Amino acid sequence: MPSEFELIARHFTRPVRHTVLGVGDDGAIVRPAPGMDLVVTTDMLVAGTHFLPDAEPEALGWKSLAVNLSDLAAMGAQPRWAVVAASLPAADEAWIAAFAHGFFACAEAFEVDVIGGDTTRGPLNLAPTVFGEVPQGQALTRAGAQPGDDLWVSGTPGLAALGLNQRLGKVSLPDTARAQCLAALDRPQPRVALGLALRGVASAAIDISDGLLADIGHILERAGLAADLEFARLPRAALEACDDATLAQRCLLAGGDDYELAFSAPPARRGTIEALPARLGLPLARIGSLRAGPAGELILRDAAGQPMPVSRRGFDHFA
Repeated sequence: MPSEFELIARHFTRPVRHTVLGVGDDGAIVRPAPGMDLVVTTDMLVAGTHFLPDAEPEALGWKSLAVNLSDLAAMGAQPRWAVVAASLPAADEAWIAAFAHGFFACAEAFEVDVIGGDTTRGPLNLAPTVFGEVPQGQALTRAGAQPGDDLWVSGTPGLAALGLNQRLGKVSLPDTARAQCLAALDRPQPRVALGLALRGVASAAIDISDGLLADIGHILERAGLAADLEFARLPRAALEACDDATLAQRCLLAGGDDYELAFSAPPARRGTIEALPARLGLPLARIGSLRAGPAGELILRDAAGQPMPVSRRGFDHFA
């Protein structure tokens, strides 16, 4: 059986693009470009909580890095570096090789240098940390939203949650929708290009990991604002993918695992934002607006402007 260090050398040591010193020493050395702030974030993925224990390792490798890059996208940061700590139940080299293949495929797609990490024996637990650059003072945060701003969302929220329900046997989706939803679940696409395009345009941003309503609520709480969302303006993909309207609506509003971006911007920026879908190949929907009111208040309104009942906003690890 190969040693820990042989496995690292074989599967996690690759050439680097923008790193002073990569894998092989007690630490890596990086040098952010002049005039750049360094953005750092980490999201842990735990078997049985964030993914099924029998998840396909190559897809899991992609996803474990992608969900972290999504946080950089929400900050308007350009991804640069990643480290990954992993607790593994066994030194299964076939599993490790497949995981590394997926992880590095994502790293290559977004030009990220993988510069270190750690492994140990234990319950399956994956903890990448990623680093990105953003021009000083230009990072997008959750706190910059203003009364009167528009609310926007990218892509097709709700599909990943439908994919999870399909995998758990709780729904049977049509073939085309099934493939689309499982792809959204297994191989999320961090909206890095959108985040970069929103620098100087959006007033606040967040990635949708815990559910559309829950994550918009985080913006509202940080900014001390309330919001009205128009149900008719929400992306329809999840509603059209599933015949169970109740399940589809729940996945759209509160399913999570989407890794789309929700963001606010002044109405004066509508023209700029409306030009982005053609440039990025990514749909954007203007779904509501911000207003003064109790911090975190979020009202979903029907076509007649009447409030709609909302039973659940999203995922909470400790709820």
